[in-house]
Amino acid sequence: MARRIAQLISIALIAMVAAGCSTAPSRFYSLTSTSTADGTPATPAKVMVGPVTIPAAVDQPEFVVQVAPNRVEVDEFNRWVAPLTDGIARAVAGDLTVLLGTPDVASSQLANFTPDYRVTIDVQRFETTKGQGVTVEAVWTVRKSSDGATRAGRTVASETAQGQGFDALAAAHSQAIAKMSGDIAAAIRAEAEQKS
Repeated sequence: MARRIAQLISIALIAMVAAGCSTAPSRFYSLTSTSTADGTPATPAKVMVGPVTIPAAVDQPEFVVQVAPNRVEVDEFNRWVAPLTDGIARAVAGDLTVLLGTPDVASSQLANFTPDYRVTIDVQRFETTKGQGVTVEAVWTVRKSSDGATRAGRTVASETAQGQGFDALAAAHSQAIAKMSGDIAAAIRAEAEQKS
């Protein structure tokens, strides 16, 4: 009898270990700058990107995926490698570096860096629909440091995912952010041209 109980306990322990080992590993994704130079003359300006705000519903490490008009799922195993506010700021800064043709773009405060322009971004929608695509809607402001002159705009960018996985969704978000970066770069150029 004791031997039979020991066998049952062993089988139960093996089953629990096997179940624990079968858990899917988490995958981590980042936003990247995807803009390419468009042949526009360089705009020699120092630009600070941030702060960036995002809706509370997506302000978490996990992907929040729209599955119905009023329902989302939080995907525990597919996560952003950094807070979305930081990722968006870094992607926009990288895009602006290319679009403006200047290396002087930062997404965090640096010593001895006095920006000519400050960009603030309020992301109002950051939607992800698995197997379909993404939508990013944001209100942004470009403020000139010297006199406080401001240009504001709204960007709504929808991108179709080029694949079924989360890699494709992260890439689509990067493309949508690049569209917003293009609008911001145009506002900075317009402000710089007005100054000269």
